[in-house]
Amino acid sequence: MRGEIVVREGWENNLRGVTLRVPLGRLTVVTGVSGSGKSSLVFGTVAAESQRQLNEVFPWFVRNRLPRYERPKFAAMENLTPAIVVDQRPVGGGARSTVGTMTEVNPVLRVLFSRCGRPSAGGSNRYSFNDPEGMCPECQGLGRTARLDVTRLLDESRSLNEGAILHPAFAVGTNYWKRYAEARRYEGADGPRWEDAAPLFDPDKPLRAYTPAERELLLHGEGFRTQRPHRPAGGEGFESIAVNDYEGLVPRFTRRFITPGVESLSERDRKHAERFVSDVECPGCEGTRLNERARASRIEGRTLPELCGWEIRELVEWLAGARVARDPVGGPAVAAALAVLRRIDAVGLGYLSLDRPTRTLSGGEGQRLKTVRHPGSSLTGMTYVFDEPSVGLHARDVERLGGLLRALRDKGNTVLVVEHAREVIALADHVIDMGPGAGGDGGEVVFEGTVEELAASGTVTGERFRSRTGLKPAARRRPPTGKLAVRNASLHNLRNVSVDFPTGVLTVVTGVAGSGKSTLVTRMLAAACPWAAVLDQSAAGISSRSTPATYTDIWDPVRRMYARAHGTEPGLYSFNSAGACPECRGRGTITTDMAFMDPVTTVCEACEGRRFREEVLGHRVVGRNVAELLAMTVDEALDHFAALAADPECPDRTVPPLVLSRLAPLREVGLGYLTLGRSLSELSGGERQRVKLAHRLDESGAVLLFDEPTTGLHMADVTRLLALFDRLVDAGNTVVVVEHDLDVVKHADHVIDIGPEAGAHGGRVVFTGTPEEMARTAQTHTAEYLRRSLG
Repeated sequence: MRGEIVVREGWENNLRGVTLRVPLGRLTVVTGVSGSGKSSLVFGTVAAESQRQLNEVFPWFVRNRLPRYERPKFAAMENLTPAIVVDQRPVGGGARSTVGTMTEVNPVLRVLFSRCGRPSAGGSNRYSFNDPEGMCPECQGLGRTARLDVTRLLDESRSLNEGAILHPAFAVGTNYWKRYAEARRYEGADGPRWEDAAPLFDPDKPLRAYTPAERELLLHGEGFRTQRPHRPAGGEGFESIAVNDYEGLVPRFTRRFITPGVESLSERDRKHAERFVSDVECPGCEGTRLNERARASRIEGRTLPELCGWEIRELVEWLAGARVARDPVGGPAVAAALAVLRRIDAVGLGYLSLDRPTRTLSGGEGQRLKTVRHPGSSLTGMTYVFDEPSVGLHARDVERLGGLLRALRDKGNTVLVVEHAREVIALADHVIDMGPGAGGDGGEVVFEGTVEELAASGTVTGERFRSRTGLKPAARRRPPTGKLAVRNASLHNLRNVSVDFPTGVLTVVTGVAGSGKSTLVTRMLAAACPWAAVLDQSAAGISSRSTPATYTDIWDPVRRMYARAHGTEPGLYSFNSAGACPECRGRGTITTDMAFMDPVTTVCEACEGRRFREEVLGHRVVGRNVAELLAMTVDEALDHFAALAADPECPDRTVPPLVLSRLAPLREVGLGYLTLGRSLSELSGGERQRVKLAHRLDESGAVLLFDEPTTGLHMADVTRLLALFDRLVDAGNTVVVVEHDLDVVKHADHVIDIGPEAGAHGGRVVFTGTPEEMARTAQTHTAEYLRRSLG
């Protein structure tokens, strides 16, 4: 393929009139420091415009049912090809989506069993847990059922009048509560009047004092009617008698909150219900999702659930050696399944099983699974766009990933990769380096050319790419002050692991993906040390509306400052309250749910993305309104409030020092490019982790556990992160880091290597010691690549 994709004057987000050329049919890596504009260029401009123009070739009838993309900000674009975006967004797919269904291996195995399984269950749909003909009737093919945990729902020390039923819907005074605390048996019009009927329960009696019969009646009783008073609001006595069929607490809760599906409840009801509901394996199908007839069918003694429960590498070995692979009826299905399974194993995911729910996959695992579907496609001339595909990968597996990217390129496609990892950059035919800095200091192309030319360039990326980091000098290695013990850990694939974590030092836990690192640190060590703080990549804010401004607690005092200056209420300056744009309700964007496709988000036309009502924007403090303030980066805000502290027109002089003290840590952790109004839900996992780290910089004596904190970090930013780790340790903290980045391993005081492989072949401690000892004596995958990196 000849030619180039040409972008002229791109202005999306922080891009500053970027003009560049991307060679078609080549592997191009776009790199640069965090926040330099890589994603704005690749995803926000090239991929977005390709998808927008592709949708326009369809008739109006089809277009009305497709996502509507906004045109990115650019002057012109030439030679675009159809783009396939392979990003790190969660795979999703709901409770029925598994690795097998996502990669379309399950349908192939269902065809295999329909042809060769004995006794046969019938057509392939009869082996599907998504089809009524094949699903378990008890769990409807989900493999798990939700059950009310009565021990969580009830406080046995309390009476009904004291609020023994802990769910808010059954709180004292509610309608549901009255059906137990005030109910009396109803025996028809000729029976005793309400005043003469005996109460079902003594409302002042603690539940632990109930007789077995009373407890059974409360929890599971049914088959009779009750009467209770209907009282006027705020009045004495009662107006009438309400008669209802009695329903015990368990069936009522199940009918109201579990049967409709916990996920279908409102956000508030779901959060309340989840406190009292346990997700358990379906007893009918034992978690296999299939009905009895589908489970009984076998090929060479193996059932479909058995095969789907194996690790993929084991399934590949079995299928390749099975007699059915050479059978003229079953052979084609086996060959089709093996082609996909081998690609999954080739990208380092052979430890997964086909029955693994996709919602449990990490972003990196999900992205690699999306990737393996494409080499088998017959399409050529496409542009495949990847977002840091090395995330979560050990150096050994990055090599495998490189083979997959090259295979896509060699089929006649253009491969465009946003990446920081040195190993992936080295694979490129062409490199585009963005910078020179982040946020307002970025948005420019600072280099274009080959890998060799990058190494000789003077850019930050070029300097880091050609340099080799050595081991930390022994003289700088800190001695441990004690130890934290984990004993007989056996969660997930850990095999009765016992290991000591030294305190007062930086410990790095490494090993191939899926070896058990995160389980050991964020689950077992965290459980052994309940006081430890886990700083992982989960959401940093409490809601999708959380921003750096709200998370750092600067926005309330800022709103009060604006309210004082203009004689208004602080709520007017909140996009969650009175000041919100009525069209987008303060979000700044309108999201359209496409049902069967990813939702589409567009900028609100009413407020033009500013989130506030028009009248709010006229209120300024020293020349700035609140929307302009939220559009500032952390770095810009620090400069603004530093100037505001000395400005005589500042209406509240207590605010600038407060803002400066709370925003400064974000700059220290390398997040100065974030805007104050950016949703925390949009941040990468590494950015979320650093937001949490910013709150901990001044702690002492703490145990801090990090899970792959270099995710999304440029090589230069990793150096800054290591300096922060040193600062934390030197202040008396213990820092434990789960990490693949070899520069972090080299900087450690102590290394724990988990392996030797992933999944069932991992879960053991294969090395403990210093980085020098690992490089000199260890025979593990990490040690091998550590030695390579040292030259």
